[in-house]
Amino acid sequence: MARILILFFALGGLAAAQNFDVLLRGGRLIDPANGIDGLRDVGIRDGRVAAVAESLDPAGAKRVLDVKGLVLTPGLVDIHVHLFHSTNIKDVWAGDNSVRPDDFSFRTGVTTMADAGSSGWRNFETFRHTVIDRAKTRVFAFINIAGFGMLSNMVEQHAEDMLPEEVAKLAKKHADVVVGVKTAHWEDGSWTAVEKSLEAGKLAGIPLMVDFGWFRAERPFWKLVDEMLRPGDIATHAFRAPVPWLDTDGKLFDYLGRARERGVKFDVGHGGGSFAFRNAVPAVAQGFWPDSISTDLHTQSMNLGMIDMPTTMSKFLAMGMPLREVVRRSTVMPARMIGKPELGHLSVGAVADIAAWRLLEGDFGFSDSDRGLLKGRRRLTCELTLLGGEVVWDWNARTGRDYRELGPEYGVRPGEVIVRPPK
Repeated sequence: MARILILFFALGGLAAAQNFDVLLRGGRLIDPANGIDGLRDVGIRDGRVAAVAESLDPAGAKRVLDVKGLVLTPGLVDIHVHLFHSTNIKDVWAGDNSVRPDDFSFRTGVTTMADAGSSGWRNFETFRHTVIDRAKTRVFAFINIAGFGMLSNMVEQHAEDMLPEEVAKLAKKHADVVVGVKTAHWEDGSWTAVEKSLEAGKLAGIPLMVDFGWFRAERPFWKLVDEMLRPGDIATHAFRAPVPWLDTDGKLFDYLGRARERGVKFDVGHGGGSFAFRNAVPAVAQGFWPDSISTDLHTQSMNLGMIDMPTTMSKFLAMGMPLREVVRRSTVMPARMIGKPELGHLSVGAVADIAAWRLLEGDFGFSDSDRGLLKGRRRLTCELTLLGGEVVWDWNARTGRDYRELGPEYGVRPGEVIVRPPK
């Protein structure tokens, strides 16, 4: 009988009492990496997932958070953002349009970001010292093949400053945070930027992310993904308007499937001008879903149609993707694409990066990059975010207590006194 009870507990019955720092109770957990989509409690200890079960005993938990009615997911992994906000140079794209990671991550359920080439091999270490090492958000980076990164569009056109050996050297030196090479905004009709980036990626043993730049007849997109990119390389802005998706019969071109079969990855990278419903809607309808949902977050895109990660995810819900697949492409899949398989899931022992969502029902309108409108009935909004088990966003004050229970002098710091005036 005792053995039967032990087995019952282990398989997700009323699990025995444990000492948790935080216990999330009653939420619908969607953890695609572990095939979970159902009601689960999640226990956290020492910043990591300690237990996941249908019911966990709250008796030993230091803090119990009721998340009934919410959807729990791993913390989101946004692999296309721009964060080099500290350049201190006037009229510089990366500095003027990048955002501070902590200002926009946790409130949107994002716990991990990857900067998409805002800095190059000449200024990456400045970016690391001033942003990456100072952010609470977990930040990784793609190094731009252009020496100064995205200081300006003109800087990115100088092929003589694209030095694969220097990029690879820097990538190896900072292997803990560098996850790939980036090329973007190339205007010339040659393949120089892609070829240099591929060389750097091979030397460093890391993937390449390509923003294809100005589309030219002499270097077609289909050749990039079907012939040039390697398995694991990433084509971002996949649903940009000039990308050829549909033939004259409205069917997806065969080159897309061939590229995916070879292992090429397709990233959303919504941005301010790189996402068109006329490409995305039929692609989703015909089963060609992106490998990663990302924002291309910067000060322009966040104030235009993109808005943020939950909104971008909600657009794919509106296009017909199941919620669990939207979550998969916002967590575990992008984590693996940047070589961080330890992230994006809530296995026991994994870091406790968790987001809790309210799935709103209503009449919502969503915009693409050119004010194309798509209506939807569901929209995600983030109510709670934990980073390494610490609550870093609490929209509905679940961690609070009724102020009337806190005593007449709560909030007074040690050493301070309340000096009341005489009657």
